[in-house]
This record gives sequence, C-alpha cells and structure tokens, in this order.
Amino acid sequence: MICGFINVCKVKGMTSSRVVGKIKGILRAQGISGVKVGHMGTLDPDGEGVLPVAVGKATRLFDYLSEKTKIYYTEFVFGKTTDTLDESGKTVAVSDMVPSEEEITAVIPSLTGEKDQIPPMYSAKSVDGRRAYDLAREGAEFELKPRKVRIDSIEYCGKVDDAFAFRITCGGGTYIRSIARDMATALGTLGYMRYIRREKSGVFAIADSYTTEELETGILDKIVSAESVLQDYPRYDCPEEKIVYVTNGVPVKLKNMPEGAFRLYCSGALVGMAESVEGAINIKTRLV
Repeated sequence: MICGFINVCKVKGMTSSRVVGKIKGILRAQGISGVKVGHMGTLDPDGEGVLPVAVGKATRLFDYLSEKTKIYYTEFVFGKTTDTLDESGKTVAVSDMVPSEEEITAVIPSLTGEKDQIPPMYSAKSVDGRRAYDLAREGAEFELKPRKVRIDSIEYCGKVDDAFAFRITCGGGTYIRSIARDMATALGTLGYMRYIRREKSGVFAIADSYTTEELETGILDKIVSAESVLQDYPRYDCPEEKIVYVTNGVPVKLKNMPEGAFRLYCSGALVGMAESVEGAINIKTRLV
C-alpha cells in the first residue's frame, strides 16, 4: 500500500482541495484506487508553489508537518485594501499614503518574532462550525480570535511595478495576507497581498515540486517516503522481545526513549510516530 508524499507545485486559480481531487484522479488513471489523499496545509487559491500532498496512511501525519517552517515570496500593494486582503477581492478603502522603501524596512523588525495574529475574515478558520469565508460572503458579522504565530524573518526584495516584494520565513498557520494588513497598519496606511508563492514547506522545496500536469505522465516515482519526510524526528528501535506488546498497544516501559515525538521502528521498519507517557511507549500514529 502506498504511504508517502507528493510535492505538488500548485498553480494560481486552483484551490488546495481541487489539487487533492486531481491527484486522486491521476492515481485512478494509473491504476491506483481506494487510497486516501490529503494536503498538508492550505495554500490560497490565488497562491502558487509548494503544496505537500499525503497519500495513504501518510495522511495521518498532518499534525507532525503542519507546524514546519515555511518560506514565501510575496508582493504587497500599499495605499488601498480589499475585503479579502488579496488581489481577488473588492477594493474597500484607499489611502493617499504610500510608504517609502526606507519606511518599510524600518518597521519590519517590529513584525517579526512570536505574534498574536488575527486571521483574514476570508479564511478557512472555523466559526461555530462554519468557515469564515462563507460567513464573510454572506455579510455576517463575526470576530476571529488572534492566534500565536511565529514570523522568523521578513526580507525586503525591492519594488515590482507598484508593489513591494518580500521573502517571508515563518511557522505553520501564519497568514501572509495578515502580515500585509499589519505592515500597512504599522506604516499608517492600507495594504493587501498582490501575489504569493510558497517556496518551501518543511523539507519540500519548490525546485523539487511537480505540477499536476507533470504528474499525469507518471506519479509513482514522484512519491517521497514518509520515512524521509520525518527525518527531523529522532529514531527509536523497539527491542525485539517487546515488539509484540508494543504493536498491540500495551503500554510497555522501555529504556532510552527520546523526549517528545519520535519515529518508532520495529525489526528495522518504520511503524509510526510514538512518544513516552510516564515512561511507557505510546504509539500516537500508526503507518502500518
């Protein structure tokens, strides 16, 4: 059974869920059906670039990959904003204030680090069981609570026509559109995100990604093993005499287990992700 990841290069105009549907169709066309498929972190429909897609039991690993560091190239426009905080939205306010490059670079340090970030109103955040973007389209009044995000760096890359380009390194769950809004606020003006390209998501880089059209000519050799994607987590090999207990869910106490989450191997094969709970091994996610 297939268990791994496909490094998809999403094109502009395609939703992340549509990419998943395309991958399912490609797998069926190549004789593979009944396999679970899911993406590892939404990329806006207008966004391009890296969208890791999990296949088979690798779909269970979302929690281990969603918080990985991501790198984006993006372009912000200042002097107006839209209801969606991106180019696809309607202009809702304008300002005469367009900052200089010197003013922009001066406020960047205040936008990095751990921040309480309010997601865009047009986002996939859940509000009482409904998506925020559905409520926003209906004109409903609601509030989104700020959440802690990590913004490692914002590199100013110069002007592109009437926009300002940046390369942003951040943790999972960070909204680049919100950074455009917050940067504009810090500059005393309005702003929105004109363009975004995800260049890296954890171990997945854009240089090694494939469009869905490229995958149509052959997908199996493009699947990256779960083992290689989880390399950042420590490895623990279960003692042979304890394997039958561990694989049957018995909370056996074992020696020298790593702290936090780790890769569990039995007889040299990756079984899943585990952790130590009060000195006993606990398999959190099974891959076999």
